[in-house]
Amino acid sequence: MIIADDRLAGRILASASDFAIISLDRDRKVTSWNPGAEKLLGWSASEIMGQSADVIFVPEDQEAGAPADEMQVSLSVGTAIDERWHMRRDGTRFWGSGLMMPLIDEAGETDGFVKIMRDRTAERAAEQRYNALTATLPGFLLVADTNGHIIETNQVFRNFTGRDAAGLHGDRWLETVHPDDAAGLAAQWTGAISRGEPFHARLRFRGRDNDYRCYACRAEPERDEEGRIIRWMGTCLDVEDEARARAALERLTLTLEQRVVKGSEDLASAIDSLQSEVSDRIRAEEALRQAQKVEAIGQITGGVAHDFNNLLTVIRGSAELLGRPDLSSERRERYRKAIIETADRGATMTAQLLAFARRQSLEPVVFDVAKQLDMLEHLLATTLGPRVDLVIEVRCTSCTVLADSNQFDTALLNMAVNARDAMEGVGRLIISADVSEGIPPVRRHAARPGRFVTIAVSDTGPGIPPERIDRVFEPFYTTKPVGRGTGLGLSQVHGFAKQSGGEIEVGSGDEGGSRFTLYLPHAEAGTPVTEEAESSSASQQVEYRGNILVVEDNEAVGQFATELLKELGYSATWVKDAAAALDIMAWQSERFDAVFSDVVMPGMSGIELARRLREERPALPVVLATGYSDALAENGTNDFEVLQKPYSAARLAEALKRALPSD
Repeated sequence: MIIADDRLAGRILASASDFAIISLDRDRKVTSWNPGAEKLLGWSASEIMGQSADVIFVPEDQEAGAPADEMQVSLSVGTAIDERWHMRRDGTRFWGSGLMMPLIDEAGETDGFVKIMRDRTAERAAEQRYNALTATLPGFLLVADTNGHIIETNQVFRNFTGRDAAGLHGDRWLETVHPDDAAGLAAQWTGAISRGEPFHARLRFRGRDNDYRCYACRAEPERDEEGRIIRWMGTCLDVEDEARARAALERLTLTLEQRVVKGSEDLASAIDSLQSEVSDRIRAEEALRQAQKVEAIGQITGGVAHDFNNLLTVIRGSAELLGRPDLSSERRERYRKAIIETADRGATMTAQLLAFARRQSLEPVVFDVAKQLDMLEHLLATTLGPRVDLVIEVRCTSCTVLADSNQFDTALLNMAVNARDAMEGVGRLIISADVSEGIPPVRRHAARPGRFVTIAVSDTGPGIPPERIDRVFEPFYTTKPVGRGTGLGLSQVHGFAKQSGGEIEVGSGDEGGSRFTLYLPHAEAGTPVTEEAESSSASQQVEYRGNILVVEDNEAVGQFATELLKELGYSATWVKDAAAALDIMAWQSERFDAVFSDVVMPGMSGIELARRLREERPALPVVLATGYSDALAENGTNDFEVLQKPYSAARLAEALKRALPSD
């Protein structure tokens, strides 16, 4: 479009306050600079006119010749798309999105260029947080349109099936489902779509190695403000271990029953055979005990999937709203905070599930029991079911303890599930926190002085007979029917209490039933409570701090970590696996000041890589990042710094500060 009226053009440029509109001559000198450019970049028109526009590019892009390349692309194809980091006058960086076009004079010759740009830092951060969160989910994520056709999947699903995104979109994901499960699946899925009702099913998916694994899947519709469905979001959690253990136990039980009915002419032979079958059954029950954590998680799969869908809805919706150009700064900040807080809630929920499954390395921290109960309330309510009235009472003003918060969550969930089963799913459960001066005599142990925080779990069930009270904490002791309990729950509570320097007491509740009271040592006065806080300095411009080698197999997380390190003042090089890291360290070892590696990767794990690097360069700091890790839980961290996913800029900065030698 040609604007004949210079005054109209000037008014348009002045009104576009959210867009930087800059014109340049062929030597890249600034010839015009609108108010939006002054607002976004910090230079006034009088300061920048006639100066080189290269100053708005970050130093590394200037060195790489990006300003000239962008100009050349616009000459070649008519428009150069610009998505990169830029510099403000005060030295801070922002992610700019825009384009450059040549200006053609009346003779048809290029006499300059126009560059239009806006700030997309918040939107980009929101997209990266969304991608990072979906990449660390402990299962599959699927997003479908209103017709039920898949339009998005997470990396976990793609890695498992060995297919790219296109190979799973539309209805092609059905090709990975076991034929026996797929027979009525299409009709069931279509029915849920047409009715707008939640979908849930257990499905066997074929992996890249052609083996099948069982997953508990759930999908729910996401609606707009008027109640119309705009998309479907689904999750699938791995329950293969539970399914195999149950199948093995059922087969052996049937075999034993058939042997007893049939009898045997040779009693000695029958006894030997029966003993062999009993041994097999014991092994199968042991496998079931190992799957008990997964079985417990299976009880809350529906609720957890529902909660994850809610979290992802908030993050995705906020990210889309951040993309609106007319959004006020106040609303932009509100949506940004909503994304951060929602991602933190997702991380907390994932940590609770991983800790309950014992797939997370454990260590004591100082934490507030009242806050921990508040965070656990929704998970407990979901697990107990709608017919159990859950009441949480906090009677202490200072409820801080020094213990492992993940084991605390597991212990509380074990006590709550035990109470629910005792009440047969109907009744009242009261969890109260208080402070006690000492522990009374418990199970022939003398009273102990000191200050303790007590967490009492009381139910309205039938109570525990006196002759059984002394046995409730024995491993594998249970009064539940076969298949409904392993007897490990309360023994975990007992072990946690003892390891924490506390005690567990059992007695009768105020409303009848049973009451379990957990005693944990009160934190010393003045001990800081462990809380996460986003450091405002983490996002500020900082001086150069060193060169970091990033090892991460997930592309979204790898790019996010690399950009985050650059924002913290480091230079970063990203490789996708341990083999590539060892190759680059073999010929550029002295180039790097530290290594930041994921733990769970194909091939060599992060902890194996860290050990190799320690052998070859003992003084090289290594920071490990993990959402969960069996290796860390079983073998420890080997004194390496460990950062839990998802991490913030502040937590990454603190981890590197601890790992790197001080000047």
